[in-house]
Amino acid sequence: MNSLKKFVLLCLMLCSSIAFAQQQGKVIEEQTVKSNILKRSVKFTIYLPADYETANRTYPVVYLLHGYTDDNTGWLQFGEINRYADKAIADGTIPPMIIVMPNADSSFYINAYDGKENYEDFFIKEFMPHIEKAYRIKTEKKYRGVAGLSMGGYGAMIYAVKYPQLFAAAAPLSAGIFPDDQIVGMPDNNWETVLGPLYGRGLKGKDRLNKAWHDNSVLDLVQAKTTEQLSSVRYWIDCGDDDFLTKGNCLLHIALAEKKVPHEFRTRDGAHNWTYWRTGITDALAFIGDSFRQK
Repeated sequence: MNSLKKFVLLCLMLCSSIAFAQQQGKVIEEQTVKSNILKRSVKFTIYLPADYETANRTYPVVYLLHGYTDDNTGWLQFGEINRYADKAIADGTIPPMIIVMPNADSSFYINAYDGKENYEDFFIKEFMPHIEKAYRIKTEKKYRGVAGLSMGGYGAMIYAVKYPQLFAAAAPLSAGIFPDDQIVGMPDNNWETVLGPLYGRGLKGKDRLNKAWHDNSVLDLVQAKTTEQLSSVRYWIDCGDDDFLTKGNCLLHIALAEKKVPHEFRTRDGAHNWTYWRTGITDALAFIGDSFRQK
């Protein structure tokens, strides 16, 4: 290969690398916000679209919630959310958006029955206002979405149902939604470890179906809301056919259908794992992104 051809090839490779780099969003893996409600600082991870540093504009936002035992880095480390978002934005599948991933420990994104961990209050009253002031984010409902997996899927659904005035769309994946019979029959060690800190420790059988539980049961809240109230949010519900949470998600679909609430329900081949969530997150973000676009 002569010198001219080598030079041309090198230029093409350089241009290609620059173009690729320009399409990559920026990830800030560890940021913190001080919470007066929780009396501690809370970590979060944030994805900024590729043109954030150069464009003079504001962006829609998606709050992307992690699952039980994960933290704010879960969607980045295991879900590779930056790679999927970069590709989807580049090919026009989703509009440019900011994706925010807060750490929630094992809170299920709600207020605990004993008032010791009021994460829901923190998220709504402190976290969202902080994020939407610190970054160039559109602060209207129609430009705000929420999504998540497992515990985070429950969080996405509970926020959408409790605060329909705040979210245009919700996309729970493999949401941690339990019908009453599963709560009653849950093994004691599972209850004490996972749900007891939220709804009451030491409870057995039907005693678990207390006010704290009913106040935070997605299925109960859907029944208590009107069709009009529920229909003000767009829902994308996705759960694998081999997932242990399939029953709760199917019952949610039935409850919404019986109330004639428009929603999308997907049951794909898969289980409760990252392979399933990675293959579903682009469709979930695309669904939310359609809410941001002018019809």
